[in-house]
Amino acid sequence: MKSMMFGTRTAKEILRDPISLFFGIAFPVIILLLLTLISQNVPNDLFHVNHLTPGIAVFGLSFMSLFSAQIIAKDRTSEFLTRLFTTPMKANDFIVGYTLPLVPMAIVQTMVCFLVAMLLGMEFSLNTVLAIIAILPAAILFISIGLLCGTIFSEKAVAGICGALLTNLAAWLSGTWFSLELVGGLFEKIAYALPFVHAVDMGRAIIAGDYLDIFPHIWWVIGYGIVFTLLAVYLFRKKMKSS
Repeated sequence: MKSMMFGTRTAKEILRDPISLFFGIAFPVIILLLLTLISQNVPNDLFHVNHLTPGIAVFGLSFMSLFSAQIIAKDRTSEFLTRLFTTPMKANDFIVGYTLPLVPMAIVQTMVCFLVAMLLGMEFSLNTVLAIIAILPAAILFISIGLLCGTIFSEKAVAGICGALLTNLAAWLSGTWFSLELVGGLFEKIAYALPFVHAVDMGRAIIAGDYLDIFPHIWWVIGYGIVFTLLAVYLFRKKMKSS
């Protein structure tokens, strides 16, 4: 109940910045539209809407990291959290409260992305629904990364880390724009040691109906999500004690 009440307040704070919210949803859609137009003149399956959409959906989730990082860093800067630390709320209550409103936002963002993809030629099927559901672990992953960064860094710093660095990592190391196999070597090994490409490959496997191919990708995404969430709770608890 405490987390839900705090989550309601967090949702109101996010909705007070509709421009950023709109940009977070619209930007992945714009990229999807542009690359789909390019695919009409490039005979490459990499830019086919069925192959491209899961990657764009995962890339769009990187904006959830920015939202979660900014709001927690802003609360720390305004000393709002310092006052709340006097309440019976625990560190996990705060982290869950920050996460709850961002999960439906991530789902809406993903649904919009897939809806536009269907308008561009992707056929609606059960696989589409399953792909949207399967994006949830990736959403938790990106939100937890943002909460961790917001707990550690200032509001100005998280804008660069989550707004520039993370989005570029998610873009270049996810295999969305090009095949990682073509690069190969150390670059490919680093990419597959991180969760972003696993989230994309999992979505592509579901869209293709190759359900067995979601393994072991889903374990990478869930594992990283758990690690970052636990780290966020642990460091947030340390911040509470120090305050």
